[in-house]
Amino acid sequence: MRMRAGFLWGRLGLAGRVGLICAGLGVALAIVGIVRGTVPLNPLSIFLALLISGGSWGVVSWAVTTAVVDVEQDLAEDADA
Repeated sequence: MRMRAGFLWGRLGLAGRVGLICAGLGVALAIVGIVRGTVPLNPLSIFLALLISGGSWGVVSWAVTTAVVDVEQDLAEDADA
């Protein structure tokens, strides 16, 4: 069974999409730091730099976006009532 490339992207909500985009940006910035020489060139240090930067950017942006969506839904419900 072959899946389309946008299948997962289409199923993600707004918070998941924002989290993945920000995680990608965090990994990109970590790669820039690795290339500039701020990370020791051993595999564990590189792995941890990528994991920490991508993970933290992704999780924090996902959490903030989830909170914003929840608040907007609550405000919309209050306006309807």
